[in-house]
Amino acid sequence: MQTAATGMVLTASSSALAEEPKSNSESLNGAPQGVWPGGVEKPLMPYTPAIKAAGWLFIAGQLASDFETGVAPQARSDSDSPAEHLSLQSRFVMSNVEKTVAAAGLDMGRDTARIWQWMTSPNPTMDEFESGVNWPGIETNAHFSQRDKFLKSPGPSSTAMGVKALMVKDTLLEVDLICIDDGGQNVSFDATAQKPGSAPSVRRGDWVFLSSETWARDTKGKSTEQQANEIFEHLNSLATAAGSSLSRAVKAEVYIGHPSEYSGMEIAWKRWFPDNPPARVVVPYMGMTGGRGRRVEVALTLLANDSTKIIETIYTDKAPKPFSHEPQAVKVGNLLFFSQQMPAGSNGDLAPGMARHPSFPFYGLPAREQMRYMLKNVAAICEAAGSSLENVIRRVCFHDHGENFAEAMDEWAAHFPNLKPVSTSIVLGGPLVVSGAHTLLDITAYVP
Repeated sequence: MQTAATGMVLTASSSALAEEPKSNSESLNGAPQGVWPGGVEKPLMPYTPAIKAAGWLFIAGQLASDFETGVAPQARSDSDSPAEHLSLQSRFVMSNVEKTVAAAGLDMGRDTARIWQWMTSPNPTMDEFESGVNWPGIETNAHFSQRDKFLKSPGPSSTAMGVKALMVKDTLLEVDLICIDDGGQNVSFDATAQKPGSAPSVRRGDWVFLSSETWARDTKGKSTEQQANEIFEHLNSLATAAGSSLSRAVKAEVYIGHPSEYSGMEIAWKRWFPDNPPARVVVPYMGMTGGRGRRVEVALTLLANDSTKIIETIYTDKAPKPFSHEPQAVKVGNLLFFSQQMPAGSNGDLAPGMARHPSFPFYGLPAREQMRYMLKNVAAICEAAGSSLENVIRRVCFHDHGENFAEAMDEWAAHFPNLKPVSTSIVLGGPLVVSGAHTLLDITAYVP
């Protein structure tokens, strides 16, 4: 156990024995270590604020809450300005993230390679999503102006999305991020990245991170497939400039509006990734802050062309084959990146026993059963990669509706009696691509 004024680090194997701080070379392949920072509100739910593993630092989603009264007093305002409320919450959140990163011995401004920002908005409505309107109408500069005070040039790759709700009432923002613990610094190949904030592309050692792109020459009248095709074309040029290529993609995050846009995105996806596609998570009901008319956004994590690390596709017959064009998971070194986990079979339908019987509408706990089913599959995939369920280190959990959160979280936590993964929880507000599914998981695990 490593203690300091800024916080403490606990290894997954023991929290009772004293250890010397690990060197950089040790941390690059190191087993997961939990980080509990001082001066930061302890989470209300069972997750770890941060975990160091394999040279990466994973930060759990941070909210502007004291986890006692709701929104923290120092993040509140009597102002009628939505921008003022978002600005105050952003400052509170980024300050806590900075303390959490520091407790792990890193510098947030220098070492952040990837950042996600989830901002709440009542827009778009479900009817607007269905008609292809994905604009959330959030005054994002209120957050970015605060965020950029904590970051350095070149900043990390970034995703900023509008969502329906977060886990604490009246919170407007959740931030989670990844830092790299290699003693190096970010390198960007884009002239627009020479200021604090986010960068379209960031190289850090073996890795290349590309920000969520809604890039399209003209969105007017263009289908999801057409926009996705132009986005992949642009991502390919960014990857090439950074010394990588789409064939070196390891993980993709795809954000769409209405679930019906999945099929159009999938056509473009298969065109650009015909063989050996990266692990992929596709999240619906995303309010796209990049501009009106956007129907899809994509972010990529890739290996550089000159990296000696090997990309390995993982498959096991003990878990369902994905129902669309992605692998079960991709392994690179000590990290295992999962494709989207939902309570579905290989045909894309809800797995048997995952819903209440229509004749018995008040019986059963479907959100719990669905989580148990997904974790059984995650465990099988971990085993096929030479790891185990207890080595899951990060999850982002997207719920159809908030009332399914507690039941699913309770089941999740029961599978991790020791080091609990970092966690971010988002409410989407509508049904998932798999009809009847309550939860979509984005998972990263450590491989010894």
